[in-house]
This record gives sequence, structure tokens and C-alpha cells, in this order.
Amino acid sequence: MSDSYDYLFKFLIIGNTGTGKTCLLRRFLDNTFREETLHTIGVEFGTKIVCVAGKSLKLQIWDTAGRLEITLIKLRGAAGALVVYDIACRETFNHVADWIASARELARPELVIILVGNKVDLGSDAREVSKFAQCIMFTILHYSMLYFIFSL
Repeated sequence: MSDSYDYLFKFLIIGNTGTGKTCLLRRFLDNTFREETLHTIGVEFGTKIVCVAGKSLKLQIWDTAGRLEITLIKLRGAAGALVVYDIACRETFNHVADWIASARELARPELVIILVGNKVDLGSDAREVSKFAQCIMFTILHYSMLYFIFSL
């Protein structure tokens, strides 16, 4: 695929430190995975061109360091945000509402937010993950988000 594109969209991957944001970015951009990944300092950035409905979309994807003050600057102009939490660490989910509120406050009103439960392979069994997803359904509906769980 060439570097030409029909549309450009900026997406941010946000959430607490250690939730697997960089691993999600690497898997999407170049289909790689590293067991040991250093914490992001500042911002990591990548692009990928994808084809949707016959149109070429250039996605700019910003991986933030898990620090709210860095993320807030980058939210301006974003089309979407993936809010990532670690399924194996409930504490990271406790901060999801803060990340969403900040995104809604600083980004454009039509910002698409996708909640991502990551590291499902490191969490508990499937029944517990499903039970937790049911418990957080109110949050998902309240913020009108899409919700996915991943294992890289």
C-alpha cells in the first residue's frame, strides 16, 4: 500500500502505566510482541494505513506514558481514544473514569472512546473476566463506549 490516503485520523492509547498500551501499539503496527517492554517515557508514535469501505485511512496512533499531564496535551484533535486497563489489576480499572472524563473534557465532542480490557491471558479464568465485564456494564453504557478484551 502506498503512502497516499483519503483521510487522516489521530488516535490515542491512554490508561495507567503498565496496562499494555505499548504492546497494543506494537502488535497493531508491526504485529510484534515483546514479553519485556520498558515503560514509555513521554510519547511513542506510529502510523498505519488501512483500507475501510474502499477508502485509505491513515491512522496516527499515540501511545502515552500513562501520565495524565502528557496525555491531556495530545488529546486535542484526536478522533478516538482507547482507554486501556489491565484485567489482572483491578486498580487500573478504578482510574478508567478519570481517563474518560479528561478525554471528554479536552477532546472534541465526537471523540470515540473504546474501553480495552488488556492482558486477559494473565487474568483469572474466563468466568471471572465475564463476571467483571457484567459488573462494569454500567460504566460502559454510561459513557457510551465500545468495549473489548484482548490478549496479545
